[in-house]
Amino acid sequence: MSLQQRTLGTAFPLAVSALGLGCMGMSEFYGRSDEDEAIATIHRALDLGVTFLDTADMYGPFTNEQLVGKAVAGRREDVVLATKFGNERLPDGTRVGVNGRPEYVHRACDASLQRLGVDHVDLYYQHRVDKTVPIEETVGAMAELVAAGKVRHLGLSEASAATVRRAHATHPITALQSEYSLFTRDLEDEVLPTLRELGIGLVPYSPLGRGILTGAITAESDLDENDSRRSAYFPRLNGEGLRANLVLVDRVRALAEQKGCTPGQLALAWVLAQGEDVAPIPGTKRVRYLEENVGAADVELTPDDLSALDEAVPRDAVVGERYGDMSSIDA
Repeated sequence: MSLQQRTLGTAFPLAVSALGLGCMGMSEFYGRSDEDEAIATIHRALDLGVTFLDTADMYGPFTNEQLVGKAVAGRREDVVLATKFGNERLPDGTRVGVNGRPEYVHRACDASLQRLGVDHVDLYYQHRVDKTVPIEETVGAMAELVAAGKVRHLGLSEASAATVRRAHATHPITALQSEYSLFTRDLEDEVLPTLRELGIGLVPYSPLGRGILTGAITAESDLDENDSRRSAYFPRLNGEGLRANLVLVDRVRALAEQKGCTPGQLALAWVLAQGEDVAPIPGTKRVRYLEENVGAADVELTPDDLSALDEAVPRDAVVGERYGDMSSIDA
């Protein structure tokens, strides 16, 4: 079985599966971890044609790259492997801060390659923009990794249009990874037009609104006690924000029933319909949710369907910020 391919970027194009797999929750943040189930999920993804895998050094910290490396051992040629640096953490989980210094770029990449057990990564992102370091210096160091053969393509994450433009002038950027979903559409104003002007692909993370758009979250109690989504760091998923946003989810659910698919599949189909230069990476750590997500690729949306979704979830209707602390987001 094979999913359709999409191409990210034009100057340094990268072919990826139309749907990728975000691996973060397999190791941290979203409740209990089960390595065996996580590896089974990655293997099933590859079997279904989901060959675009996303991780980062800070997930775990460090253990998610090790898990992904273990899962793809012997199948490296089947995988488009993406990882990220820049959210610096200590082994005990302590957050050091955002680091875009050139010497750190090299050190972080070497460590990621070792943990992943590979000689190169296909797409290397700066996870967050270091506002204390000129982006030209950070991307210049990333370009040195390309020259050394350690990295094939460069990406940014949660970068503003102005930062993307400066970075791309230093070395071609293949993809920007940012949050984008029916619930998060602010990048449509400046960022997405800039990407398309420059020929840069978009990799949406949290295309299911951190799970709320699947319909599986109906109250805070639906999440494990150690699931970070229960914390104040995610205002949309707690208290008044959750109650208000569930009204929108109900509208999506009603449209999904008419379409003969699940709410999550409809939400993912909407993201896929935003352009051939868009390749979302819904995250999951369970095979059954992976299989449901892959089914979204078969959901075809008509112009009327897209209009109905716009009416059901107006751009500014979602209650609450994406994060309780937005200071790390480049603006």
